[in-house]
Amino acid sequence: MSRFKGQTAVITGAGSGIGRALAYDLAAQGATLALSDVDDAGLAETVAHVRQTGVDVRSDRLDVTDRDGVLAYADAVAEQFGAVHLVINNAGIAFTGDVAEMTFSDIERIMDVDFWGVVNGTKAFLPHLIASGDGTLVNISSLFGLMSVPSQGAYNAAKFAVRGFTEALRQEMLIAGHPVRVTCVHPGGIKTAIARSAGAVPSRDATVLSEFFDRRLAKTSAERAARTILRAAERGRARVLVGLDARVLDLIVRVGGSAYQRTGAALAKRLAPQPKHPTSRS
Repeated sequence: MSRFKGQTAVITGAGSGIGRALAYDLAAQGATLALSDVDDAGLAETVAHVRQTGVDVRSDRLDVTDRDGVLAYADAVAEQFGAVHLVINNAGIAFTGDVAEMTFSDIERIMDVDFWGVVNGTKAFLPHLIASGDGTLVNISSLFGLMSVPSQGAYNAAKFAVRGFTEALRQEMLIAGHPVRVTCVHPGGIKTAIARSAGAVPSRDATVLSEFFDRRLAKTSAERAARTILRAAERGRARVLVGLDARVLDLIVRVGGSAYQRTGAALAKRLAPQPKHPTSRS
């Protein structure tokens, strides 16, 4: 029997990709769901499917960068369902561009969604997870939270930050003896729409980039990723690597140290789509 059967699970970014797959999987396990996204149409599709299983589901349009909104949302979910047991901070966006060409606002936008969105969700729901007596917090980082790659400086910064924040929080929960398991997730290339909806600096062709990601990098289905994540969360694992690419590249980084950077730069220069006439922006 699933440990999440009958529990209340919160998922941000539930309108597509891993978030939607997590919602479907948890609904099949009999969890009560609180689902949110900024994509109204995508969220409605997820919710319609979930409701066919007969589980109780709440649906909200939620911008994870709106701290007051996230705090109010957490209180409303806890009041409606009586307790919150599982929170998965999954919402995120991507952006491609070299540091010299990205604007400060480009970087800030990624940090606001991918890092501060996780912080907002964690801080808002943590008291409710502790109060539940059986809490599980899952924060989605990335393979790019374990290794850096050219043109992903902002995304790397956010995902490394999620990793450090989550690993520190796990230790704090252990020290305090709070009943909250904390898991940090590092997916590799997952077959979702994140690349197709990603932003890019003017010198980068977003269509070419998304096609490259879908063709060359996205090897793991969202459904398989969701199963891997939930198994890890059930077991209270500290870290979970999703996909063979994530496991292999994590090993390379741990064994080779910073030497991976030269290899990565050479491979990116040879294989990845390159910018046309990059310019410095501020």
